[in-house]
Amino acid sequence: MQKVIAALIIKDGKILIARRKKPKVLENKWEFPGGKLEPGETPEQCLSRELFEELNIIAEIKEFIGSNIHEYKHGKVEILLYRAEYISGEFKLNEHKEIRWILPAEFGDYDFLDADVPIIEKLMRKIEYAQ
Repeated sequence: MQKVIAALIIKDGKILIARRKKPKVLENKWEFPGGKLEPGETPEQCLSRELFEELNIIAEIKEFIGSNIHEYKHGKVEILLYRAEYISGEFKLNEHKEIRWILPAEFGDYDFLDADVPIIEKLMRKIEYAQ
């Protein structure tokens, strides 16, 4: 099973999401930025590396938010979501078609990866509970 580490980056009440580009599997789907855990890496090391490689940013990796296991036709993945704080760097799209900053209420307006949907639902319940 492939482990994928993803970032929940919040700025001014908005959450960063990224759209996959060709020729990636599941192109045009939206996701939290991040990537595949490599042998010998911690999730935090992986996420720092992936955010730099994909978006050209430095981020401080904070607490673990949640996870989900999903089976696609091409294989099983486990998504681990961590809160990350943007530190520096000019956003540059190296692996994605586009990025957007969205309000939590806008999640339903985007076609997310199936593996991300249960995590988004958990986030929305936490936000509703906190209000």
